[in-house]
Amino acid sequence: MAPSSIEARATELLAKVRSLRQQLTTQVIGQEALVDDLLVAILAGGHVLLEGLPGLGKTLLVRSLGRGLGLECSRVQFTPDLMPSDVTGTQIVDEEGGRRTFRFQRGPLFAGLVLADEINRATPKTQSALLEAMQEHSVTVAGTTHALPDPFHVVATQNPIELEGTFPLPEAQLDRFLFRLDVCTPNVEAMTRILAATTANEPTPVSVHLQAAELRELQQIVRGVLCGSHLLRFVAELLLATHPEAEQVDDRTRRFVRYGASARAGQAIVLGAKARALLAGRPAVVKADLEACVLPALQHRVLLGFEADAERIQVRDLTQSWLERAERRSK
Repeated sequence: MAPSSIEARATELLAKVRSLRQQLTTQVIGQEALVDDLLVAILAGGHVLLEGLPGLGKTLLVRSLGRGLGLECSRVQFTPDLMPSDVTGTQIVDEEGGRRTFRFQRGPLFAGLVLADEINRATPKTQSALLEAMQEHSVTVAGTTHALPDPFHVVATQNPIELEGTFPLPEAQLDRFLFRLDVCTPNVEAMTRILAATTANEPTPVSVHLQAAELRELQQIVRGVLCGSHLLRFVAELLLATHPEAEQVDDRTRRFVRYGASARAGQAIVLGAKARALLAGRPAVVKADLEACVLPALQHRVLLGFEADAERIQVRDLTQSWLERAERRSK
């Protein structure tokens, strides 16, 4: 396809995405930044981990997003007694004409958009059932590999205040999520609008704005957005700045960080930046696009130590020094 045709097609599809965004922000009031970051992650082809208090509209947002993108949605409520086969599917026995045969019955994972609700309530064994699915877009049951739909996205939620009866996600599982996004409590004005909207008439469901094939097309266009070599070097320097054993690392990083970010974190930053640039109507990434994706890509991948916990230091408290170091060393 000629560049002019790609540009025209991208403009057409992005108009649909912007229409969807507008409808989502009227459904989930006071979460405009969250909607933007979630759309960026989906256009970048990634999975998302949402962390926030109950009752802030996480489930409504994900269901509305799936409908707007024309994807089949499924919801899995993770509990301690949930088994891997409850998620991926299982072999069942069919008996016909005196003969018994095994047939694979698909689980809720076979959907375009899977809401994994309270994912940290499931045991590590069940959590691990998602590893292959999120990385390879397939599941293997009884030695047979089954392909998942394309596109395939997992949006998982976890509650930050309920620790009893939960199983923290291991680093390998966390690394499968492109972004970790915080769902913040709305301000007074937004809360007032929420109370008015949710205690009156039922809201109008989100319309279908895209089809699955159009979403795949947009995700391919995102990968074609340009990112200069100087910006890639900036991201590489940023990743190295998160490692406490790196040369010329700052004292706070050496003191508070146990393990820094890997190349997959850099891929998340670059792909997210490309999606942001495309949504802004730009054919190339600028540094502001990269900086906007740093915290969502790093806050679940950089592992802090006990001293950071004791002093209540979070990844967001360290990112500015990493950005400054990357800026100096990438020139």
